[in-house]
Amino acid sequence: MKRALREASGVRNVLFICSRNRLRSPTAEQVFATWPGVETSSAGLDHDAENPVTPELLAWADLIFVMERAHRTRLSTKFKPHLHDKRVVCLEIPDNFEYMDPALVRILRMKVPPHLPSLQEGGNPAA
Repeated sequence: MKRALREASGVRNVLFICSRNRLRSPTAEQVFATWPGVETSSAGLDHDAENPVTPELLAWADLIFVMERAHRTRLSTKFKPHLHDKRVVCLEIPDNFEYMDPALVRILRMKVPPHLPSLQEGGNPAA
């Protein structure tokens, strides 16, 4: 029911995942938090992540972005039963950026929007 309401309203729940949820995924969450039609969250796969990935968070997400191929593998290994109908996109962004690094923000703004149809149609409000 909730998913149908989100789809009807055009809102997509987007989850960004990295290892420790300290630099890349929180940056992505922040960058896309104000984009129309998108609700964002971020999490990490490591045991000491600021906000660890949980089955509930995966259930919430309509679309999942991981930063590296290793994250996709770890996510599939640990949470396979919770990913059956989920689209997981690997951004292939290495772990050499600080939080809100301008270069990281540019890469995210280039790589993420093509996977978000509502943003393609509405344009980039941050441009």
